[in-house]
Amino acid sequence: MSYKDKRVLRLKSVDDMFAVLKDKGRALDTFKKGDTIHVWNKMSKGYSYVLAENPGEGFASGFRPYADPGEILALGAFGGRYLNDCLLEFPAEWFWAAGMLGKLSPQGADIKLNHFQIDSRLSLPEWKEYGWVPGGKNNHDVLSDAQKNPDERGWFQWYCRYWMGRRIPELDAVQIRRWKAFSRHAGAVEKNCKAGDLECRPRQRQALLHWAWNFEK
Repeated sequence: MSYKDKRVLRLKSVDDMFAVLKDKGRALDTFKKGDTIHVWNKMSKGYSYVLAENPGEGFASGFRPYADPGEILALGAFGGRYLNDCLLEFPAEWFWAAGMLGKLSPQGADIKLNHFQIDSRLSLPEWKEYGWVPGGKNNHDVLSDAQKNPDERGWFQWYCRYWMGRRIPELDAVQIRRWKAFSRHAGAVEKNCKAGDLECRPRQRQALLHWAWNFEK
């Protein structure tokens, strides 16, 4: 099955996404340990990686995300735009489910599609400027020359690839450490909100969803 399709570079609607998925989408149960995944999207062409684990298996000790990537997209995240041109890299189910729920917006980010209908994130250029992209400008998590960061879109892209089974020990350690550090936001919500009061601290809750932490406590 071809991993290249020029349509993913000019998606204008969810129907456009569904058309690509119908023609070339790959079901989750067809991804297996040992598969080589080829990447072809707006930001990366020519990168590939091998699945060292079956999807959803073999996570590092202490790394227990609250939701898988497909669940995060279906709940409403990143204004509905984050990975829309990556249809042929990841399981079709992720995009079918989110699209059917009206949580995707290939024509442009729409904050109203977020679970809490609020913006909780900075732009990618701002993340790079603040040094929050491992291996990037101003970042203190320096990667070796032999291991550059292939995940130019940040933590969630790394998580999607890690969940699918890719393993890059040096980079994984950095990103899991960042995920664990994000627990401070979960602690702040628990400290300042009544249990189950989802109207309390919605911005932090949206961010927790983006980082696969429990946002419902």
